[in-house]
Amino acid sequence: MTCMLGYATASAVGQNLEGQLAALSDAGVDPRRVFTDTLSDSADRVRAGLHAMLSYARSGDTIIVVALDRLGLSTAEVTRTIAHLTERGIRLRTLKEGLDTGTTTGRVVASIITDLAALDSHALGARD
Repeated sequence: MTCMLGYATASAVGQNLEGQLAALSDAGVDPRRVFTDTLSDSADRVRAGLHAMLSYARSGDTIIVVALDRLGLSTAEVTRTIAHLTERGIRLRTLKEGLDTGTTTGRVVASIITDLAALDSHALGARD
């Protein structure tokens, strides 16, 4: 059985989760299946909620986020997360950008992002 999972994150300063939680609920995500993180400048940036969701998600599941930037603290982290989801057969939907890897166009975009993540990891390996 597949399920829809949501992920919301906010910094401790100037952001809260309520708007994201409402948007995820409006998109049909059961509030019991929403994983969250609240970050602060001084806090450990492990993002336990994101890691818990990624551990929980199975092939065929759909992860919904309000915006692409919720998936990482940097472009490199976002591209790696999308690549990881794609490799595992997990569908990604972003509400703000309209990305849906369950569509042909979304799969093409995810493929390009996955290729960029691979280039990034090759570049990092070349520096070591």
